[in-house]
Amino acid sequence: MKLLPAVVGHQRRLFLLGLAALLVSAFAASAAGIYLGNSSEIIALIPGLMVLVPPSINMRGSISGVMASRLSSAMHLGEFEVDFGRDSVLGANTRASFYATVLLSFVLGFFAWVISYIFGLKGLSIFDFILISVVSGVVSGIIVIVITLLITVISHKKEIDLDMIASPTVTTSGDIVTIPILILTAVLIMSVSEELRLILFVTVSLVSVAGFLLYIHNSGESSREILKEIVPLLIPLSFLGVLAGMTYAADLERLISYAVFLILIPPFMGGCGSIGGILCSRLATGMHMGEIIPSAIPHRDVIGHFAESYIFSLVLLPLLAVIAYSSALIIGLETPAFMILLITCLSAGLVVITFVNIVGYFAASMSFRYGLDPDNFGIPVITSFIDLAGAALLVTVINLLL
Repeated sequence: MKLLPAVVGHQRRLFLLGLAALLVSAFAASAAGIYLGNSSEIIALIPGLMVLVPPSINMRGSISGVMASRLSSAMHLGEFEVDFGRDSVLGANTRASFYATVLLSFVLGFFAWVISYIFGLKGLSIFDFILISVVSGVVSGIIVIVITLLITVISHKKEIDLDMIASPTVTTSGDIVTIPILILTAVLIMSVSEELRLILFVTVSLVSVAGFLLYIHNSGESSREILKEIVPLLIPLSFLGVLAGMTYAADLERLISYAVFLILIPPFMGGCGSIGGILCSRLATGMHMGEIIPSAIPHRDVIGHFAESYIFSLVLLPLLAVIAYSSALIIGLETPAFMILLITCLSAGLVVITFVNIVGYFAASMSFRYGLDPDNFGIPVITSFIDLAGAALLVTVINLLL
């Protein structure tokens, strides 16, 4: 019985740690939203660019989120050490994450062009899409990976539970870094001649292929195994992210006329993704430790994690509405009444979190039961689902209320 207060106290500290990380990330991610709102004229001039925004953010969060989740599980299992050797846990995950970033940036650019072409969204060629996606993806990817490494090493040295802070930190870093780099890359690339863009595309492609072949030749078995497991999953999930981008692009005129929604998109998606990331990371760790047994009906411990997700949401979603509304007023962007913004956040967000709990649990459970690593599956599935479902719900609620 003496253990009960200690366990409750530990769980309370974990909850407050996760909540603090979410609140800090909400303010930080809003900076990315403000940048996106202020870039509405650029987005209007390059119509296909909006298609790349959600999946680019999602890929940064998915790749680095998987990396952080795997490293967190390694810490709990006592297998982690600060070593970047070829076959070390840290080294293998870092190398696999970087090359997954390069490969998936190519795929993302191609998917964005296909969807834009199908829906008649003209403005960028296939070479433009791929070049913008790869250049911005590699630059922002390196930065987010470095941030993930710093958070991991600090958590290890300070004995902080990485499960509770990794997802909010990585997701927010992806928001803040990816959006400005994506927009600036698009502006720079579209400002040069078509001939020079083609030369740049060929150069980037050759360097990437050469680097990938070198990686395959020199990388350790652990790194290759990580890549084999996450890339086949992330490729179809990146297509879902592109569909989310197309959802926004199809309603771009309304989003630009009420630019407050452009401010809201990054922190809303990032906040829901962070909550889902915390859930998936803790479920994966629990399964690795033998504390959570996958089953068709979630056990009591899992229901407790679901409840935490809702509590996080009820604190975070109104705050996002306040931040977006206040920011729009300060910088002079159009916004509807605050209550409309609040209802939009709460109604869309709580539905998304409900699906996050269900999809996150079964993604982790099914992968674990079939001998796959739930660290590799939960976060990418959740963030991609949030991109598409969140986009559809946000746009639907906006159109119903306005």
